[in-house]
Amino acid sequence: MGDGGRARSVWSRDFALFFTARAVARLGDTMLPVALAAGLLQHGYGAGAVGLAMASTAAAFAGLVVFGGVIADRFSTRKLMIGADLVRVVTQSLAAVLFYSGHVVLWEVCAIGLVNGVAGAVFQPGVASTVPRLASDVQAANGAIRIAESAAQLAGPAAAGLLVGFASPGGVFAAHAATYGVSALCLLLLRLPALTRTVAPDATATGAFTADLVEGWREFRARSWLWSVIAVWCLYMIAVWGPTVPLVATEVVQQHGPRAYGLINSALGAGTVVGGLLALRLRPRRMLRAGAFALFAFAGFPATVGAGLGVPAMAAGAAVAGAGMSFWGVMWATSVQTQVPSDVLNRIHAYDVAGSLAMMPVGQALAGPAATALGADHVLLVSAAMSLVVPVVLLAVPAIRGLIRADARGPHGAHAPEGTVEAAPARTHPEPH
Repeated sequence: MGDGGRARSVWSRDFALFFTARAVARLGDTMLPVALAAGLLQHGYGAGAVGLAMASTAAAFAGLVVFGGVIADRFSTRKLMIGADLVRVVTQSLAAVLFYSGHVVLWEVCAIGLVNGVAGAVFQPGVASTVPRLASDVQAANGAIRIAESAAQLAGPAAAGLLVGFASPGGVFAAHAATYGVSALCLLLLRLPALTRTVAPDATATGAFTADLVEGWREFRARSWLWSVIAVWCLYMIAVWGPTVPLVATEVVQQHGPRAYGLINSALGAGTVVGGLLALRLRPRRMLRAGAFALFAFAGFPATVGAGLGVPAMAAGAAVAGAGMSFWGVMWATSVQTQVPSDVLNRIHAYDVAGSLAMMPVGQALAGPAATALGADHVLLVSAAMSLVVPVVLLAVPAIRGLIRADARGPHGAHAPEGTVEAAPARTHPEPH
């Protein structure tokens, strides 16, 4: 199918609303690290505090998202997502008040992050059941949303840097709260087609919740390519992503100021736009293999900051890293969506997210002590080295590198590697992150 045909299969009023909701929410999310780093540093805290504040959200999210997946399979995902957005409007408004008033206590910031993590755990599984119900070309839809989120990442940190520089971190938190309000409004206006179910959930049976958890885990374990990626991703979160986010934030803000950090994150966003565009154009037969090769590019981000290079070099490294990570993200999301049946995809997506992020708060929490012991620059260089090791490990697993995209297989799943499942019809299987 040509690009025009794919576009027609994606765009509609409802997909445009969801597209807007994801883009605006992402805009706010990319502003948050700037606000946390600048705000906490202004009030006498260091890299360890920034890491703990980020870890509080990540820990709550990773710990509860599995339960969110079961809830999303049993109740209205749209209502759950709207409720989660409204909760975060309140929490980020409270954070804005704290930073505006100058009354910033670390445990209060972490408590707000904890509540945000719980809300995110309720929200995220619903994303899994939305995109394929709105667009028949899952990869094109994922690519379009990735580009929107990337464009938001391009603008968000720069806007946050300006708000911090000319106003205060409290202004960034207020803007973040507003983005969740816009997201909730878009979702309120959304009309979702019914999700096909083979078995209606029994919302009153107490044992059914546990049974749903067990069924999701069984389906998760049955796919070796899926759990293998998640296992490798735990290493990635501890050694690469977890320490990179807070340490890059604190290093750049301390050495070059919040505006420079905003510029570098905008470069990261520009790279992810490029990665999303590539994911729209390229349709590799073995998607995870192609995505793993793209992950090599991420090393440029922590490496340039750890080596103490100038802001232009850091921005270039961030742009290349963003392109690789974005391309991997579309390949991974589409693979999960199209290889897993609709009845269990919300739960499997929740296990996917939980497993992917379980070690991120560990990496974030250890970033400060590791930086104190070894120096932030050395920790970032180690992260750069590990970001080269991870794709090598992914490519070494036959189930990962050999997985064939669902729409490239024969009508009866011919040539499918062991452990894969034939895709359900395009509008009946939900979509992960």
